[in-house]
Amino acid sequence: MSTIPTTEIQSAATPSDVLERLRAGNERFVAGTTIERDLLAEAQATAGGQSPLTAVLSCIDSRVIVEALFDVGLGEAFVARTAGNVVDDDVIGGFEFATELAGARLIVVLGHSECGAVKGACDGAELGNLTQLLAKITPAVEAESHGGASPGSGDSAFVQRVVDTNVTNSVAAFSDRSDVLTARIEAGDLMIVGATYDLASGTVTWHDPS
Repeated sequence: MSTIPTTEIQSAATPSDVLERLRAGNERFVAGTTIERDLLAEAQATAGGQSPLTAVLSCIDSRVIVEALFDVGLGEAFVARTAGNVVDDDVIGGFEFATELAGARLIVVLGHSECGAVKGACDGAELGNLTQLLAKITPAVEAESHGGASPGSGDSAFVQRVVDTNVTNSVAAFSDRSDVLTARIEAGDLMIVGATYDLASGTVTWHDPS
């Protein structure tokens, strides 16, 4: 079975429609009832063009496979991955293409439990270019520390709060730093939503959409 979105499906879809599509896909993933796909056939069908519905920013963690956990096939989702799902100008530019030019209706920022980048930021880790990357997560650490010292990665509840706050910060960065995305949101053509993936259960918990 193929679920490749056509141009007609993309044109008719609202951001809320796409969000519900991803919700249903994750429910199938958790239930073990994912759609059987012929990926080679999907590759051939999409070789001449694409009409994706969503764009997802996730972490580079090897356990977070966006297409699997949302049960989507080829041609359905743009996916960018950065450690700690942090946002920079290159990511924003890519997502401006994905939405304004390629027509995606929904941006998802997907954090996950036990995130190594978040743990590193909680511990103040330093390592080459990783240092500047973790600095982008530091505002979430400071927000959850409430002006005090970070309890570090050993506090699992604290780490999870930082994961969620970091997702919220990344969601805000897209609209705060892109007039292109803001215009699409104001026109009702785009929604940006945060979510957190639980590694153990496979469940995606959705934040309030913006």
